Amino acid sequence: MGHGVPELVLELNGRTWTLDPSRSYTLGRDPQGDIVFEDARVSWRHATVSFNGRSWVVEDHGSTNGTFAQGQRISQLEIGPGSALHLGNANDGPRVTLSGAQAPVAQPAAQPQQQPYAAQAANPGWAAPPAAQPQAAQAGWQPPPQAAPQVPQQPGPNEPYAQNVSGGGAGAPPVYGDRSPTTFHQFSLGRVMRIGRALENELVVSDLQVSRNHAEFRSMPDGSMEIRDLGSHNGTYVNGQPIPKGGTQLLGAADIVGVGHSTFRIVGDRLEEFVDTGEVSFSARHLTVTVDGGKQILKDVSFGVPEKSLIAVIGPSGSGKSTLLKALTGYRPANQGDVLYDNRNLYKQFAELRQRIGLVPQDDILHKELTVKKALKYAAKLRFPADTTAAEREARIDEVLRELKLDIHKEKKVTSLSGGQRKRVSVALELLTKPSLIFLDEPTSGLDPGMDRDVMQLLRGLADDGRTVLVVTHSVAELALCDKLLVMAPGGAVAYFGPPEEALNFFGYDTWADVFSAFENYRDYDWAGRWKGSQHYQMYAADIDAVAPQSVQMPPMQAMKPPKPQGWMSQFMTLVRRYTSVIVSDKGFLALSVILPVVLGAVSLLIDSGNSLLPNPVNPKSGRIIPNGTATTVLLILAVGACFAGAANSVRELIKERVIYERERATGLSRSAYLMSKVFVLGLVTVIQGLLVGVIGFSSREIPEEGLILTNAPLVELCLPIMALGFTSMMFGLIISSLVKTAEKTMPLLVMFAIIQVVFTGCLFALNGSIGVNEFSYLMPSRWAVGAAGATLDFNKISPPKDGGDNDPLWEHTVGAWSLDMIALIALGVICAFFVARFLRRHEPEVMRK
Repeated sequence: MGHGVPELVLELNGRTWTLDPSRSYTLGRDPQGDIVFEDARVSWRHATVSFNGRSWVVEDHGSTNGTFAQGQRISQLEIGPGSALHLGNANDGPRVTLSGAQAPVAQPAAQPQQQPYAAQAANPGWAAPPAAQPQAAQAGWQPPPQAAPQVPQQPGPNEPYAQNVSGGGAGAPPVYGDRSPTTFHQFSLGRVMRIGRALENELVVSDLQVSRNHAEFRSMPDGSMEIRDLGSHNGTYVNGQPIPKGGTQLLGAADIVGVGHSTFRIVGDRLEEFVDTGEVSFSARHLTVTVDGGKQILKDVSFGVPEKSLIAVIGPSGSGKSTLLKALTGYRPANQGDVLYDNRNLYKQFAELRQRIGLVPQDDILHKELTVKKALKYAAKLRFPADTTAAEREARIDEVLRELKLDIHKEKKVTSLSGGQRKRVSVALELLTKPSLIFLDEPTSGLDPGMDRDVMQLLRGLADDGRTVLVVTHSVAELALCDKLLVMAPGGAVAYFGPPEEALNFFGYDTWADVFSAFENYRDYDWAGRWKGSQHYQMYAADIDAVAPQSVQMPPMQAMKPPKPQGWMSQFMTLVRRYTSVIVSDKGFLALSVILPVVLGAVSLLIDSGNSLLPNPVNPKSGRIIPNGTATTVLLILAVGACFAGAANSVRELIKERVIYERERATGLSRSAYLMSKVFVLGLVTVIQGLLVGVIGFSSREIPEEGLILTNAPLVELCLPIMALGFTSMMFGLIISSLVKTAEKTMPLLVMFAIIQVVFTGCLFALNGSIGVNEFSYLMPSRWAVGAAGATLDFNKISPPKDGGDNDPLWEHTVGAWSLDMIALIALGVICAFFVARFLRRHEPEVMRK
């Protein structure tokens, strides 16, 4: 120590450090730090102790749960010999004492034995609980159904309660718990401060979610402040709600403005900025989900996790894991309870916070026919603002590929990758927008043990790099990599939450197979009651309600309409290009698209009875027209072929992309742009197929010399109804695809659809005059298509009604009849599009539907 510098010794858990004033010391959970804490309440880089030339100073670095001196939370404080600090909790957080160099130094070896994990995470004076509760003392313990959970005595004043995972206290600022601002900006009267990605802005936010010129703060002459959106793509938010694009809103003292990953708050004449770098806390409070009939499938689920944590959720089938995941992500909000993202209500502020949440479903959220690089390119194009350049998107994609060690696979098709590599690509897609929270649903399902370990190590790395990761899994092999484990019991209740290494001991079994068997054998046992009556509950979950969530005025749920990162036309063009790339990459589909219409058209050539589609002459003996059976048979074959080809093109399209659509819809995808991209590409393919079917079927036969509408092109006029029929049948296929739950159910429905069209063409039996049947046939596209083609061929003469019945008005050889048939056929397709759009709503996050 230099002359005059007060000597300082820091003591923690029996270890001591003599501090050198020439350098600073970092305190936190980071293993690379100077003084490392094992307690989960301590942030990764929690605080710094340094000498400022006059005195020793401790500075809190915006930690989640705070640094405390004499029970008061501090951000910066002068310290010296005799000072004491608590990290993470004012009462029972890890205690750091400071003394002069002459103070007696306790040796680390003074600890008689290694303390259990829970004891390491608490202050040295805490008495560790027994290794197992009395009822779990024997490995073969079975929970008797009538047994009541053993409730331990409440901890004394010096014993720990659960960590404060949400940060902050009742009077804490409502931005990121009690975090200190990342930076400050001074305001003056009448000043305008523009926010954006471009360097010419006063407030430059280096975030691809932010537009180049995003928004601006305006200081009004009367001293008030307003925020104005500058037509941003991802929106400007006040208290989690988007303000109209290009609109303005006055700001109050408690209002919070969100722009990308940055949040701003006005305090006096100063603008405070908080940047969400990923180190956020996350908690669920009393989540309950009730389905029709009043049955609860999720019961009072509460837990909280600190920043940079990896949490695993396990449990038997029927324990509500998938329901919990949907509740935590906002896809299906719980009927009761709250989900807090760093003390902000996710359900009420979903419009803004959805951009900071990544979700990797069990099924891959990418098109397997594309290369890794191309799949990420289209995802980036859809998720980033329209004013991001191709170079900016490319740079971010390359950065993510390097981070996940996928750069060597970027030119490979996704379908050629191993299961573990495909899961990495799904994670890469979510990392493009730098989410702070990442949820994964069964990422190791179907993977071998080696890939299982690789994926879990990947998730461990994601958490260590500054994200909170929650994974729902059936695999129990790699749970030791996780910070916390949530075990769900049958019926949707929490059976355990805490460190994974203490879980088996808590249940009193040696293996997870035994635990799951106990769940199955004792389904009526009060697992949740046993958990809430345990010491583990007091340690890890008891005070989940200690911190009140941010309280701001919210509009009704139905007013939430999140902005879209891209305009409608931009999304539509990107989706069309992506879908075209998928089709072109699928050589099998391309070949089938050409072969199918050729075969269906060629089948009609087998019918060769005179090779004429014109009315036969009048029978001189009877005075009646001789029916032309060839014309009706050929038209029947061509119509059914067009129906089958059109519906077959689309019947799997929505169901196979359902997971992709659900995820992209949550990130701002336009439902109508998505649907119209399918209609445009599939419609183009189907219309070309219909043209092939019609040309092959009609061109080699004798047809009228003139058409009704297209006088000089009767062949084209005959092909138009076949093309329109294929298009409308394709729309019916989309309805089937939007309704079914699995792709396997589409084929029986496709066959049924084609058979019904055969019956209602009017070629097998007369429909006109059949009460009820004829009216029902008007719902069938084949009825109108055959009617239009029949009007051109004059079917009332080709196949006249028997027994002197009335002519079919749909077959009248007039311009009016042909036009009516075609208008009705196209109208059916438009009606189908409306229903498909409505059915697609069922596959969107529920919070976006309200």
